[in-house]
Amino acid sequence: MIPELGQLALSFALALALVTGSYGLWHVTRRSQPDTYLSRSLAGSSIAIFVLIALSFIALMVSFLNSDFSVRNVAENSNILLPVQYKIAATWGSHEGSMLLWILMLSGWTAAVALFSSRLAAGFRARVLGILLLLQVTFIGFLLSSSNPFLRILPAALSGRDLNPLLQDPVMVSHPPLLYMGYVGFAVSFAFAVAALMEGRLDPTWARWSRPWANAAWSFLTVGILLGSWWAYTVLGWGGWWFWDPVENASLLPWLAGTALIHSLAVTDKRDALKSWTILLAMIAFALSLLGTFLVRSGVLTSVHAFATDPKRGILILGLLILIIGLSFILYAARTNQVGLGGQFSALSRESMLLVNNLLMVCALAAVLLGTLYPLIVEVITGQKMSVGPPYFNAVFAPLLLPAVWLMALSPDSQWKSMKLASTLKPMLFPLLTGIVVTSATIYWMGKPSVFMALGIAAAVTLASATVGHALRQLRKLKNNGASRAVTDRMRQLGMSYWGMIIAHVGVAVFVAGVTLVKTYEIERDLVMQPGQTESVGAWRLTFIGVDNLPGPNYIAAHGVFELTKGEGKVIYLMEPEKRQFNVGGQVITQAAIDYGFFGDVYVSLGEPNAGNNVASATNEQAWTVRMYLKPFIGWIWWGCVLMAIGGIFTLFDRRYKRLNKQSKNTEVAV
Repeated sequence: MIPELGQLALSFALALALVTGSYGLWHVTRRSQPDTYLSRSLAGSSIAIFVLIALSFIALMVSFLNSDFSVRNVAENSNILLPVQYKIAATWGSHEGSMLLWILMLSGWTAAVALFSSRLAAGFRARVLGILLLLQVTFIGFLLSSSNPFLRILPAALSGRDLNPLLQDPVMVSHPPLLYMGYVGFAVSFAFAVAALMEGRLDPTWARWSRPWANAAWSFLTVGILLGSWWAYTVLGWGGWWFWDPVENASLLPWLAGTALIHSLAVTDKRDALKSWTILLAMIAFALSLLGTFLVRSGVLTSVHAFATDPKRGILILGLLILIIGLSFILYAARTNQVGLGGQFSALSRESMLLVNNLLMVCALAAVLLGTLYPLIVEVITGQKMSVGPPYFNAVFAPLLLPAVWLMALSPDSQWKSMKLASTLKPMLFPLLTGIVVTSATIYWMGKPSVFMALGIAAAVTLASATVGHALRQLRKLKNNGASRAVTDRMRQLGMSYWGMIIAHVGVAVFVAGVTLVKTYEIERDLVMQPGQTESVGAWRLTFIGVDNLPGPNYIAAHGVFELTKGEGKVIYLMEPEKRQFNVGGQVITQAAIDYGFFGDVYVSLGEPNAGNNVASATNEQAWTVRMYLKPFIGWIWWGCVLMAIGGIFTLFDRRYKRLNKQSKNTEVAV
C-alpha cells in the first residue's frame, strides 16, 4: 500500500505542477501587470508540490527500510542484511531513486524561492515559479513514464540483490543529496535568467537577488564534490583524490560554470555590466547540470560513479536536455539585443579582471568538456573505443587555472570602472616577496624543484598573503576613520559578503598548495609482505602483523593489521585495512587504513593474497600485496574546499539582503 501512495502523491504533484505552471506562464504573458493573487497562488502550489514529492520520497524510503521486495527497485538495490543507514542510502542508490531525489531537490528549491521571494514584483515572481514548475513537470513525467521507482514484481523476491558495495560507505549517505542540491540549485539561477529574458529587461536588482541562490548552489556543489573525492580516496584503494573520471568531470563542469557565474553576478550587481554574459553563464551552468545527469544515468559511460546502464532512458534524458536548453538559448538569441551590455569599464578595472578570470574558467571548462565527450563522439562515428586520461587533463587544466589564481590575488585591491596599475601592484609587493621566500624554502628543505611546483606554491602563498593582508588593511582603515576600536564591530561593518570572499579565496590558496605539494612529493610503493616483515617507505616503517577473517553484517573481511613507526621509534599508529567480500554477488572492495595528519597522510591498503586465494579463505601465514602511499599535505585539498564552501555560505547572510527584505515589506522590488 505504501508504494501505491507514493506513486499517487507523485502523480498529483505532476498534475498540479502542469496546471499551475502552464497557466501561470500563460497568464503573465497575456497581461502586462499580473495580479499578486496569481503570484501567491503559484507560491502556494510550489509548497504543496514539494510536500507531495517529499511524501513520495518518504514512501520509497519506507519501502527500503521495510525490505519490501515486492517493489522492483527495492529488490534490485537492497538486501535483508543491509544495515539501516545503507537502506536509507539505497533509496537514491539506483537510477530510479536518484531521479526521484533529483526531483525532490528541484521541488525543494522551488518551494524555497516561493517562501523567500515575496519581495519580488508579482509578474517576475510568477515567471520564475512558472519556469521551475514546468521543469518539475518534465522530470516527473520522465520518472513516471520510464523510471517508475514504485513498480511491483509478482511474486515478491525472497531476498534482494543488495546495494552496490561501493555505495555501502558512510560518505554515500550524504554525498548524493549534497551533490544534487548543488546540481539542481542552478535551476533557480536559470529560471531567474529566463524570466528576465521573457520580461525583456535586466537590471542590478535581478542580479542582487540571484546571487544568494547561485552562491548557495555553488556551496552545496563544492561540498558534494569534496565528499565524492574523499570517498574515492578512502574506498577505491588507489590512494588518489581525483582521477579525471568522466563522471567526476560531469560534476566539475557545472562547478566551473557556477564559479564564473557567481563572479559575473557580482559585476552585474555592483556595476550593471556583463548582463548578457551573466545570463549566458546561468544557462550554461544549468545545462551542464543536465548534461551531468545524462552522462551518469544514460549508460554511455563506464565508471564506478555511474548509476545506470540503460541507453533508452539515456536518450529520453538527452531529449529533455535538448528541449529545455534549446528553448532557452532560442529565447536568449531573440532577446539579447534588448538586454544590452550594461555599464562600461576600462581595460584596467576590477570588471576586466573578473571578466578575464571568467574567460579562463570557461576555457578550462571547455577543455574538460572536450576531453570528456571526445571519446563518446569518436565511438559514435567510428565504433572504436578510446579514452582520454589524466595526462591530457593535467596538461591543459593547470596552465589555465594558475593565471586565475594570480588574478585572484590582485582582485581585492583593484577598483571598479578604472584604476591605475601602480596603485594595484603596490600592495602586492609583500605577498609576492612572501611567495618567493616560501617557495625557495620549500625547494631547499624538500627538494624536487619544478616549474609546476614553484608556480603552484608561489601562487598559493601570494594569494593567501594578499587576501589576508587586504582584510587587515580594511580593518585598520576603518579604525583610522573613527570606527569602533573593537575588532568584531569593524568586522561586522565590512559585511558577510566581504568575509565570504576572503574565506573562499584563502580556501583556494590552501587547495592549490595541497594539490601542488601532494603531486610533487607523494611516494607510492607496491609491496609483497609476509607476516612479521618490515618495509621502509620514506621515513616510515611498516610492519605486517598478519591477516584474520572478520565477519561484517553482510560481508566477510580479510582484516589486516600493520604497525606504523617512524624511524626506530615506538609504534605511532596501528593500521587496519580490510578487503571485504560481500555475501550477495561476491564483489570485493577495499577499505584503506589511513593515518591522518596535518602535514600529510600515511595510506595503506590490502591488495590480493599472494597465493591467489579469495578473501574468505585467506590465511594468516601467506603473503599479501600491500600498497603504501605517503601523501604529504593531502588533507589541505579538502580543507581548502571546506573553506570555499564556508565562504559561499557566509555571503547568504550579508546585511544587504536583510536590509532589502525589510524595505520590501511595504513595497515590491521591481525587476
